[in-house]
Amino acid sequence: MKCIAIDDEPIALSILRQYCQRSGDLELETYSDPVVGMRAVERVKPDLLFLDIQMGEIRGIELAREIPKGTFLVFTTAYARYAVDGFDLNAVDFLHKPFSFGRFCQAVEKVRQLKTLQELSREPVLTDEEITVKVEYKNIRIRLAEIIYIEAMDNYVRIHLLHGRQILSQISLKNLLELLPKEFVRIHKSFVVPLYRVESYSRTGITLYNSDVTIPIGRAFYTDFMERMNCKGS
Repeated sequence: MKCIAIDDEPIALSILRQYCQRSGDLELETYSDPVVGMRAVERVKPDLLFLDIQMGEIRGIELAREIPKGTFLVFTTAYARYAVDGFDLNAVDFLHKPFSFGRFCQAVEKVRQLKTLQELSREPVLTDEEITVKVEYKNIRIRLAEIIYIEAMDNYVRIHLLHGRQILSQISLKNLLELLPKEFVRIHKSFVVPLYRVESYSRTGITLYNSDVTIPIGRAFYTDFMERMNCKGS
């Protein structure tokens, strides 16, 4: 993976270089000047950005809002109080300095898993599979590859499809899940999503490809979602 690290502490950049070399498959560029570093991010569009949060008068929290789509973000900082702000920006992980090589590997593995899901989303494996649901008095066939996400609405479900199309069917979310393959996961009492459409996630919500909607993750569903996602990325 192509990586960029931006940090105003030379020692911190040196440690990241050592860790990337030990990993064996991480190509790293380092920058101590955040302005120059962000120009490189815009030009290279790396797979992974390691970004310090406090760099003099410049805060990584603000720079993070400018990273290009498709670049995964891992914050590195000595100030643990910034962790919540980091996850609010959909950071994949937060490395609290000084962090070990093992902890570094955990963060990189999360990025690998998300990158795998990103690649799967470009080539859905469900292209020809369909389900049939009842809409009023008709049976409607829906291609699974066209489903963005599914939303429960009292005794109905609203199935959100590509190109803004929606289908409202009188079926419970629980019964609909029984018709769907394992790639579809319940992440909230009101929402089901196909794993291969997950673009990024935090502890509280996910964003999906081909959708500008942020979907919440229910606390009771988070552990199962993570386990299913890890299996998909392995």
